[in-house]
Amino acid sequence: MSMLNVFQISASALSAQSMRLNAVASNLANADSATSSTGEAYKAKQVVFEAVPVTKNDPLAQGVRVKEVVDDKSPPRMVYDPSHPLADSKGYVTYPNVDAVEEMVNMISASRSYQTNAEVMSTAKDLMQRTLALLQP
Repeated sequence: MSMLNVFQISASALSAQSMRLNAVASNLANADSATSSTGEAYKAKQVVFEAVPVTKNDPLAQGVRVKEVVDDKSPPRMVYDPSHPLADSKGYVTYPNVDAVEEMVNMISASRSYQTNAEVMSTAKDLMQRTLALLQP
């Protein structure tokens, strides 16, 4: 594996983790909103990754990429508040299926992965610079 592959793999991971962080931010921002632009409760978004293996046709195409962003299938949170304007006939208000604790854990994991990949790129750059310095007279 060449050093350029290290940059390719880390760059793909940085991009994927950035999208994951954006999804987490969106989920947390909408955690307590009773309605969205569609008139329904917001549905939490989850980012699905897929590995991109090395192929003979394109040896530089490897790493990770976002396969899709999907809606979380868990049921919405129902809160009893008969005075709320969006309450149903039984007095329940439908809130998003966002679990704030789970989203915070997801955010910590994504930011640590992002940081680790940034450090991998920095270390690879330093190694390349030191290698080039050895070749100089």
